[in-house]
Amino acid sequence: MKPTQQKKVKFGISYSNTDSCLHRLNGVTKFLLFMAWVTMVLLTFDIRMIIVLIIGGLILLKMTKVPFAVYSPLLKGTFIILCLNAVFMFLLAPMQGPKYMGSTTILFSITSHYPVTVQTLFYLVTVTLKYFSMFPIALVFVFTTHPTEFSASLNRLGVPYRIAYAVSLTLRYLPEVTKDFTTIMHSQQARGVDISKNAPMKSRVMSVAKILGPLIFSSLDRADVIANAMTLRGFGRNKKRTWYSLKPMRKNDIVVIIVMALILGYGIYHRFHDHHLFWYPFH
Repeated sequence: MKPTQQKKVKFGISYSNTDSCLHRLNGVTKFLLFMAWVTMVLLTFDIRMIIVLIIGGLILLKMTKVPFAVYSPLLKGTFIILCLNAVFMFLLAPMQGPKYMGSTTILFSITSHYPVTVQTLFYLVTVTLKYFSMFPIALVFVFTTHPTEFSASLNRLGVPYRIAYAVSLTLRYLPEVTKDFTTIMHSQQARGVDISKNAPMKSRVMSVAKILGPLIFSSLDRADVIANAMTLRGFGRNKKRTWYSLKPMRKNDIVVIIVMALILGYGIYHRFHDHHLFWYPFH
């Protein structure tokens, strides 16, 4: 019999220079786009707008020219976690849907305390897609924004360079965390730890816990090394600093910011002038 081989999981979340049209935008423009996108998501519970945001985010991800295989595990993992979150939301508040929709249509009952209604299912689908719609634009921001260039742009807008540099370190730290996670995961798999679909759910959860422990300690060690290195180099001693990577604002940046402001303005107007929190077509 052939020995079973465990599939290695490969994924990455870091700046990728594919020279797309999104890469040519200023870092501040992309940050404002990300913040406006998140604000729009937080304002709306209209599933029609949420679906448009998801489609738009996936189109922008495609425009980054980053291979789909790089971020597909992240999209799938995020969606699975959000689905589990929906299950827990139902367990904690099974009648939340009828409360917001104003009607009750029972499909079937698991127990007397857990009736499954059309309104609850609609509520859970809306909330799950609402959270998921923020993830593609977050990947777009990370994939297309060079940490140093983004920090320089923030500093130019008046953000203290210490804060701007902390943002740069955070963006640079993300790929290192994913590398450590992959390395630790493969090491655990070599020791016989199984996190594949063949293992029971309880065993997989315990296996992931064995990976997260070393990951947390390695992250703390790296943070300590970075802090010591910055202290030895005299970081923060002067009030100002110069930046090697600084991209000026261009016409495309202004156009994107104006369009983004108009869409966000419409979203705010729609939110505060709509009498219903959720859009529900089955009244």
